[in-house]
Amino acid sequence: MLFANRIEKKYGQLEILKGVELRINSGEIVSIVGSSGAGKTTLLQILGTLDRPDSGTLEIGGVNPFKLNSKELSNFRNQSLGFIFQFHQLLPEFSALENTMLPALIGGKTKKEAEELAIPLLIKLGIEDRSQHKPAELSGGEQQRVAVCRALINNPKIIFADEPSGNLDTKNARELHELFFHLRDEFKQTFVIVTHNEELAQMADRSLVMRDGRFVND
Repeated sequence: MLFANRIEKKYGQLEILKGVELRINSGEIVSIVGSSGAGKTTLLQILGTLDRPDSGTLEIGGVNPFKLNSKELSNFRNQSLGFIFQFHQLLPEFSALENTMLPALIGGKTKKEAEELAIPLLIKLGIEDRSQHKPAELSGGEQQRVAVCRALINNPKIIFADEPSGNLDTKNARELHELFFHLRDEFKQTFVIVTHNEELAQMADRSLVMRDGRFVND
């Protein structure tokens, strides 16, 4: 599903990624752990096409996204990739349903089509009764479930999660972690998760450790 070969990234004279290599199979859940400054988030942003490497190659589902023009890359990101962030990144003026629908609307679906995709996801994640509430009216766990629904709505090939349970209490974090595995089993999605949560890291099919811009185990 994903192949990264000798990914390098600098900011000024500071080397962040030093020839990272990574293969991830379809339907695999991989966690990436390491101390702050190891390069985890930078790598995730490049794998998610939100940033570009200085050198190296990336293929996702057989596509090199960095050979696409800007419009093609936006479409590829919208249709093939899902994102879950620590701070949810929900739009405060929109309801849970509307936030969930956004990627589908951006992808060209009608409002009716987007609703037909969003509502079953909200039901599946147990927050359908909160669908008309705005983020400020939701708990942290509910907000993160909305963010998961949003990530899933276009049925992406791969989902990138950056500290997805970092803002949750122990109970909500554990429920979110279990949810990822249920979703993988049902929808066959691939997950790449950057986390400091040891429990989540150990639940993954593989847990990779980054140190000084490289993986030190696989």
